[in-house]
Amino acid sequence: MRVAIVGGGAAGMMCAATIAEEYPHVEIFVLEKNASLGKKVIISGGGRCNVTTGIEDIALVLEKYPRGNKFLQSAMHRFSPSMVYAWFEAHGVPLKCEDDLRVFPVSNNGKDIVAVFEDIFEEADVHVKYKHNVQDITKKETGFVLSFKDQNDLEVDKVVMALGGQAYRHTGSTGDGYYILEQLGHTITPLAPSLNSFLTKESWPKELSGLSFQKATIFVHGQKKQYNSTGPFLFTHTGVSGPAVFALSSRIAFLDYDKTNPLAIQIDVFPDQTEQELLERLQQTREEHMQKTFKNTLPHLVAKSLAEEMCIQLDIPLDKKNADMSKKELARIATYVKGIPLEVIGRGAGDEFVTAGGVELTEVDPKTMESKICPGLYFAGEILDVDGYTGGFNLQASWATGNAAGIAIGSNVPLA
Repeated sequence: MRVAIVGGGAAGMMCAATIAEEYPHVEIFVLEKNASLGKKVIISGGGRCNVTTGIEDIALVLEKYPRGNKFLQSAMHRFSPSMVYAWFEAHGVPLKCEDDLRVFPVSNNGKDIVAVFEDIFEEADVHVKYKHNVQDITKKETGFVLSFKDQNDLEVDKVVMALGGQAYRHTGSTGDGYYILEQLGHTITPLAPSLNSFLTKESWPKELSGLSFQKATIFVHGQKKQYNSTGPFLFTHTGVSGPAVFALSSRIAFLDYDKTNPLAIQIDVFPDQTEQELLERLQQTREEHMQKTFKNTLPHLVAKSLAEEMCIQLDIPLDKKNADMSKKELARIATYVKGIPLEVIGRGAGDEFVTAGGVELTEVDPKTMESKICPGLYFAGEILDVDGYTGGFNLQASWATGNAAGIAIGSNVPLA
């Protein structure tokens, strides 16, 4: 049997490795448009490669996928985060789970992850074809013919589409596979960027750039419903970023917003305290420091840079003393920190920046990753309408779907 795996990213590499190790009788062709494998894998997590998550409860893991969580159930149970962890360690890459439950190589080097697959491919004599950009795939009675721009056609029995989405275009994920798959009869759902930071209309966040919060809740009032996300966030020179922002951006991936149609958000930097509790803290601080300026006692509540900016935004004179602060002004401060208002006018770069949308999941067998429309055609990774929050979940989905496709192809029987 001859199998072509289109795309040498996380999903494609895991699919090829699974077949190579479990079913050595299969001839494998990995077709990569770049001059090397795993470019996006290497740069993920700031070059450290957030391999997977340390969360072991599969039900909790699946909650981290705003799209595709039900589809992933079978593949995730068959190749869970703990199994992925064990797989890489068994292949010579020690991993570590950090306090936030993100898993990285001990070396903090994503190249070590890709090297695992390079070694497997060399040992198993996998045909890795670099700078092979698939232009067309034709379904024949007994298999497929893949056409390229500058290379000879390739005839195979089965094809795995593991091309990725259209995020990180400089790594080769340009969404080339969507058109080819539509020609083969598949539906591509609407596409949108996900896991992005927010660019704000307001310029004042620039003055607080780098100021971070371990826990905040960010609210968005969409056209039909309210969305929110709780977690770490930080101010940047262009707006706001961090895990809470990334998770929220994933949930609102298909909302439209720009300079002419801004998106109103509110940030609660004290999600575990009520507005009344905050007001009481402010009143107590005021009474203990009556002759000090309010600006200089507000850092008892928030960071000094935010304290000063809050006074500016609420028109409270920076030299105003606590003795002169009214209860109404203190109440305005308490209300403000429970919902700092900002207007989002664009999407910025995030930690991962993945594509929301892809191949319609009802057209794919979730156990085998085989097309229900075109037998012999399989899918793995971000080309599917599956995406997760930041924290190793998108790579985990790629490993799991790649593994499922590899097992199904190698055994040549549907997974039970």
